[in-house]
Amino acid sequence: MKLHYRQLGQGKPMVILHGLFGSSDNWQTHAKKLAEYFQVTLVDLRNHGHSPWSDAFTYKLMVQDLHDLFQELRLEKPIVVGHSMGGKLAMHYDHAFPGFIEKLIVVDMGVKAYPPHHAHILAAIHAIDLSKLSARSEAEAILKTFVDSDGVRQFLLKNLYWEDKGKLAWRVNFPVLEASMPEILSALPEQESFTTTLFIRGLLSNYILDEDISILESYFPDLQLVSISNAGHWVHAEAPDAFIDAVLSFSLR
Repeated sequence: MKLHYRQLGQGKPMVILHGLFGSSDNWQTHAKKLAEYFQVTLVDLRNHGHSPWSDAFTYKLMVQDLHDLFQELRLEKPIVVGHSMGGKLAMHYDHAFPGFIEKLIVVDMGVKAYPPHHAHILAAIHAIDLSKLSARSEAEAILKTFVDSDGVRQFLLKNLYWEDKGKLAWRVNFPVLEASMPEILSALPEQESFTTTLFIRGLLSNYILDEDISILESYFPDLQLVSISNAGHWVHAEAPDAFIDAVLSFSLR
């Protein structure tokens, strides 16, 4: 599948992979800062953003999507940054093509399987009948009854756009993603990687717990961990300065 992407800056390649229900749009502010040092490629994964939709959604397919894009762009030894599901995908890619990535940055995602925890978001999406909406604010009002966090609501609403005059549509293929949750939440297969890797976690998040660190080290022996105290799962959005500092300190060495 030919993925949608955008590029900023010049220099050593850095690729950023968004998380579940996200898109490259979520990373533009960070990309502008990082583009002062790197050529940054922002990618929309399949069934997200401006990339095509498909009924199939597996890490194996997404790895191939990425590899095709990397070959098209002739990227050599990129630094790959992935948040949440994008981080899991980056780790899958590193396992599939060992030695291709120079450095790996995984943002608030571990290697373990995660229990289902998106039910409230999916319930909200089911409750929104786009054919009956005349304004984005109506969708936000429905979301508010299911999703407490204003930040998460705004994150989801970024996927809503005017397809035609008076007709709203989603840029995320929610039905396929919902059906693919067991795959999305599955554990990374056991495989050792010697890629220099940075894990960035938010201490207000439960995605990487203290007891997970030894497991991460068994998968990625050349590992560094940065914990950001005032951030949850959306580390980059909640503590942008600390996040950028961590990325640059690791990437520019």
